[in-house]
Parts: sequence; C-alpha cells; structure tokens
Amino acid sequence: MLCEKSAFFSCFVEVQLSMKILAGLLLIFTATVSGFYTSSDDVVELTPSNFNNLVIHGEGLWLVEFYAPWCGHCQNLAPEWKKAAKALKGVVGVGAVDMDKHQSLGAPYEVGTNKYFFGIYLDYVFCLLLSAGQRTAQSIVDTALSHLKTLVQSRLSGKYSGGGGGSHGTGGSSGGSSDDVIELNDQNFEKMVLQSDDMWLVEFFAPWCGHCKNLAPQWASAATELKGKVKLGALDATVNTVMANRFGVRGYPTIKYFPAGGKDGSAEEYDGGRTSTDIVQWAMDKVAENIPPPELLQLIDGKVLKTACQERQLCMIAILPHILDCQSNCRNDYLDVLKRMGEKYKKRMWGWVWAEAGSQLDAEEALGIGGFGYPAMAAINARKMKFALMKGSFSETGINEFLRELAVGRGSTAPLKDAKLPDINNIEPWDGKDGELPVDEDIDLSDVELDDLDDFDKKEEL
Repeated sequence: MLCEKSAFFSCFVEVQLSMKILAGLLLIFTATVSGFYTSSDDVVELTPSNFNNLVIHGEGLWLVEFYAPWCGHCQNLAPEWKKAAKALKGVVGVGAVDMDKHQSLGAPYEVGTNKYFFGIYLDYVFCLLLSAGQRTAQSIVDTALSHLKTLVQSRLSGKYSGGGGGSHGTGGSSGGSSDDVIELNDQNFEKMVLQSDDMWLVEFFAPWCGHCKNLAPQWASAATELKGKVKLGALDATVNTVMANRFGVRGYPTIKYFPAGGKDGSAEEYDGGRTSTDIVQWAMDKVAENIPPPELLQLIDGKVLKTACQERQLCMIAILPHILDCQSNCRNDYLDVLKRMGEKYKKRMWGWVWAEAGSQLDAEEALGIGGFGYPAMAAINARKMKFALMKGSFSETGINEFLRELAVGRGSTAPLKDAKLPDINNIEPWDGKDGELPVDEDIDLSDVELDDLDDFDKKEEL
C-alpha cells in the first residue's frame, strides 16, 4: 500500500497477551537531522538489542513510533511524543525506532519506505491513521488509555490469558488440537486447497513471528470447532515461498480464505479478529453465504427427527392444524412463514420440521404443545435434551422474536421427557391437497321385508 506524504500511522504493541498493537510513522522527505530522543527523555530508544525483550517478550501495552530523523512531520511530532511518554510513564511503554538505523525492526510490521499498515485489526495488531488533529500529546494519551482499558477488561473477562506463545500450531488453553490444523506446503497446496471441494482458511506464518505464536492456540481451537465445516491450514511462508509470493503475502501472519471449488486460484483476504471465536464466526458467515436455506421437512418418521435434531445445535418443530381445520391454502401460508424464517436464520444451521396436529402425539406431549392450541412451535436442543416452547403468536413477527431469543441464548427451557427425543409414528406424507370428510356408508334396505319390520314393531309393543 502506498502512503501519502501527509499520512501518519500509530500502532500499539502488547506482546505475550493477545492485545498487541503496533504503530508506525514514516514519511518521505529529503532533509536530514539527528535523532530526536535522548536518555533524559521518557521515550525509550528501541534497537535490535532491546526491542524483543522490552516489547515482543515484555508485558503490558507499548506505543511505538517508527520514524525517520529527516521527516518533517516526525520532527513536529517529537515534542508531543515526549509529553505523552512523560504522562504515560509507568502505565504504558512509549518507545521510538530510528528507521534510518534499524530498518529491520520495522520489516515484520511492513514499516518501510513506501509500505505501511492501515486499517488492519488482528486483535493484537491495530494500526491507526493519525490525522493532524490527533498528533497531540493529549490525543496520544487518550488513545493509549482507551486501548489499555480494553486490554484490562479482556483480561478481567478471561478472554485473554496472556503468556508466551509456543511454536506454531501448538494448542493452548483454548482447547484446540494442533492435529486439526493441516500443514501445507508448496507441493501439496494446489491439490489440497485449490482443487478441493472444501472451504479453506489458510494462515501464512513465519516461525520467528511473535504474533504467529500467539495466534497458534486460537487457530488450533478454531480448527477443532470448525472441523467438518471449514478446513484450517498453516503454511510456513519463509520456506514455501512459491505459494506465499503467489498470494501476495508480505506480512505475518496473513490469513486468506479459499472458497470451495476455487480452481481458478482466487483468494479473499481474511478481515476478522484473532480469537478462536472471531475466526469461527467469520468462517461460519462464509458457510452461511454459500449454503441454501434449510429444507422444511414433514415429520413422517423417526429418521426425519434424527436428521433435523441430533445433527444440529437446535431444531424447530412446528405443529400445524389438522387439514380439516386448515385446508391447503391455509397450511401453505404457514409453511411459507416457516420457510422465510428458515432463510432468515439459515446461518444458524438449525433443523426445521413440521407435523399435523394429532399425527405425532408423543412429540406434542414431550414438547408441552396441546394446551396452547394450533399452530404451535418449539425448539429442541438434542445435546442437552431440553426444549423451549414458543408462547407468542404463530406469525412472522412472533416466530422471529422467539428465534431471536434462541439465537442469543435466552428464553426458558425445560427437560425433554425421559431425557430423550420423542417417539415418532410412521405416517404418509401430506399430498398437498385439501382434506375431505369421510363419506358415511349408505345402508341398503332393499332386501329388508316390510312385513318383517311390522312383526318387529309388534314385538316391541308387547
């Protein structure tokens, strides 16, 4: 990415914890001046000899400026940077790297003559464009404290546990298994990824990259959770340069998404967060974009219920009025509402089934349906053997409110009877036609003698 001469970038670095944030400022000018900071300043001069110990392997939040001594904007920023460092002393580390002397320190973060971070959020790497109004000590301090608050809240909630990263692919406390991350290289990439019918997320990493090490347990956890839905791979871009160059990898870690059947070699930049939750959510959104809406099945046997419920997080069961109480047009209206709701919530990958009132009495009893009339609806969590009964109106609005509560884990639940799915009768599927009342059988009296009836009446009189 080419940088305009008036642009400033700032990044915060918090290593060992997942909120590492970096910043870089570097613009192109022709004047030459000496370094800005001395030992008497509160700005820590960062060099190859102390950068890793203080920043990469240190603890806490760091604000790092990558500057060029001849840069006019950097010269103007220097006194504000010193003020910010003095204010943040003991709270947030404030450092500076002279890029004329130590270009290698900026290379892993794409800080160079013409290339810069911009608009990338990696949980632990967040780069900011500093406008002219933000180049003040007060603005710098406010921004640092804002990120510090976020970091502290993350630690308090247990979202980030901190600690050093191990080698790539090592599962951490997040509970993932490195076995679920597929090792890729220049030789197998074409066949395994580009010619695959599966969706892939591939991380291009460098073994020495601290960010990659911190990502490893999150990547492993996401790979385990996404198993069977999206494949996660990892490729050492420092060794397998053919594929790294082909897909324009210039920083680490870089994550790219490869759609199923993408034989044209197309790839999409991953722009999500760096926790396992973020990765899974991003991947599932991609899955949802590429899957058709769920099929609405009639509950005609136990196999239908098993497919809809046991293999999914939740399944929706609607009990519709008997066909004699609600003919084909009425029933199809209800089915259309259910299909629209299935389409709206398709990324949840829930199961959807319906049954005619009275056809599956065991299911109605297990779900407590009966006493509320028809139509009715309930959701089953087969993993926990619990269900939630919809008590609102059976309308698009009412069903949407019910599903929205389920989606965020709200609503009251009750255990399924005997902690098992209800028994399902084998019935014939609906033929799509209106219902008809049974025709009474006509009694043929042609063979009955009237005299016999008279004799019967006389006996009755006696």
